[in-house]
Amino acid sequence: MSQERSYRDFDWWLLAISLTLCAVGVLQIYSATLDTKWRDAWWKQVVWIAISLFAMWLVMQIDYHTLLGQVPVMYSVCLALLLLTFAVGTYVFGSKRWIGYGWAKFQTSEFFKIVLVLLVARYLSEMPSQRMELRDLLKLSGLVFLPMVLVMMQPDLGTSLTYTPILIIGVFLAGLRWQHVVSIIGLGVLLLPAGWFMLRDYQKGRIMTFIDPSRDSKGAGYQVIQSKIAIGSGGVWGQGAGKGLQTQLRFLPVPHTDFIFSAFAEEHGFVGVVVVLGLYFLILLQIVQNAQTAPDREGLYICMGVAALLLFHLLVNVGMVIGRMPVTGIPLPFLSSGGSNLLSVFILLGLVNNVRLRRFGN
Repeated sequence: MSQERSYRDFDWWLLAISLTLCAVGVLQIYSATLDTKWRDAWWKQVVWIAISLFAMWLVMQIDYHTLLGQVPVMYSVCLALLLLTFAVGTYVFGSKRWIGYGWAKFQTSEFFKIVLVLLVARYLSEMPSQRMELRDLLKLSGLVFLPMVLVMMQPDLGTSLTYTPILIIGVFLAGLRWQHVVSIIGLGVLLLPAGWFMLRDYQKGRIMTFIDPSRDSKGAGYQVIQSKIAIGSGGVWGQGAGKGLQTQLRFLPVPHTDFIFSAFAEEHGFVGVVVVLGLYFLILLQIVQNAQTAPDREGLYICMGVAALLLFHLLVNVGMVIGRMPVTGIPLPFLSSGGSNLLSVFILLGLVNNVRLRRFGN
């Protein structure tokens, strides 16, 4: 592929919107961490943005068909990394999810999202029949659920749940039979009680607090209550950058990570929220457009898998901070502080551009 053609066909709008959200995130991280022990988080985020852009560029250089051919190796490596995390991982906030030291820690479960997008795309595109059979569904579900269980054991329920939209959108596009849908729903209802007993006590507490935050207003319900107060106090135009009382007076815990949307809403109000959500909507539109112009089924599955994953992150995080979803610790892409999530998201955008650059063949 010529360099001239790669520049011409590259999705510059997707990159521009993503970097705009990253800039908003850096500014909000800076504002939310003033005079705190996390006050250097904003420049670390800038470093991670640079690293992520380089990783995206690297992913674009390798034909995605070549990457699909290496899925078994990548799947095995990521499984090994998840197991290694149990042995040498670092505890942060009670969960053993990271490998590394200092600010250069990697959350291994984040990179399994990339592998699963490629895995689902390869598996579904290689099915002999045009519609998915029950055995195909069971086999693919097993490949996705295995890392889900390992991640839940860290424990990290939030990240494990992000694997499901990749599977769901894939089997939906592959032509899932309605009989299978009914069977899955019935199985889910039957397994729901067993799933409750598999949850840790704090996870059960989060679900109960979601139902009634006031039952533990100084404990499990504290974050959600303070988050709703912060969002409501933003009004139409917001209180101004660095002037949000809930954020600056530290009523909102760790406002630069999972609850960064609350801090942003308090300081920039309803107007700022509409603008940011509009930018996310444009990103999803760009990805879906690339899926529509994909040269093959593999490219279609890759793009739609990325779109489903980002949409899930957005809906759950925003729903969580406004009290419409249980607190699960799912970050907001581009805005939340954290290198592993940002790196994995830009690699996924690199896959989308990878598909786009090869629309007309090599």
